[in-house]
Amino acid sequence: MSTNPIMRTNSSGSAEFDRNAITDEEWEIRVQLAATYRLVAHYGWDDLVFTHLSARVSGPDHHFLINPYGLTFDEITASSLVKIDLEGQPVLETPYPVNAAGFTIHSAVHSHSGDANVVIHTHSDDGVAVSAQSHGLLPLSQTAMIMDGDIAYHDFAGVALDHEECANLLADLGDKHNMVLRNHGLMTVGKTCSDAFLRLYFLERACTYQIKALSAGQDNLNLPNQGVPEHTAGQVQWTFNTGSNSIAWPALLRIIDRTNPGYDT
Repeated sequence: MSTNPIMRTNSSGSAEFDRNAITDEEWEIRVQLAATYRLVAHYGWDDLVFTHLSARVSGPDHHFLINPYGLTFDEITASSLVKIDLEGQPVLETPYPVNAAGFTIHSAVHSHSGDANVVIHTHSDDGVAVSAQSHGLLPLSQTAMIMDGDIAYHDFAGVALDHEECANLLADLGDKHNMVLRNHGLMTVGKTCSDAFLRLYFLERACTYQIKALSAGQDNLNLPNQGVPEHTAGQVQWTFNTGSNSIAWPALLRIIDRTNPGYDT
């Protein structure tokens, strides 16, 4: 019989997730994170099994949930998520490994005591394309201007396997919620899954608009007047923590309930 406090052996001898072995709070975080994985897949921002999302579990040990390495985002469930510590070790027995690069990036943020409870990292086509442009994200759309002043940049230093990169990444992120990982991809953080995902949605869309706009050449760009990006960002900062977020997230969950149910198992 399994000795794992979160896994039990059923009548056929195989291990199954024991919902009663974890708190209601952790289960809700698992459900929300699994839904976020499926939303990233729904919008086409996943990259086979090679990017990662994570959510901190309440408690003094800074444990966090991350994807089981080897599952695609559209098949991740609340019970399949792996709980690990800041050393990258599973807190509970699991049949799945953890992406080493994912651990490096996410442990850097989760070791910080701020409100970055959820971290999303993507390798989307347009996100990577913008990350390879020297000027970074330009204020070419209202969507990009909404995030003005809340975007950090981190220079590429190879595949994120070196734990010494954690300090540099955390220093570059500072108090920002959006990051362009140069020559690599995008990252957003938030207090909740809904916060982090809504930021990702805006950032991904802004990158797509930029790539399409630049396809006509830089000479044809219409940049906003001085001060407009800052003004725009100030108008809608409430969006990410309250306001539209409380309306958008339930609607996003309904999309997944219709198109890819089962994340909450």
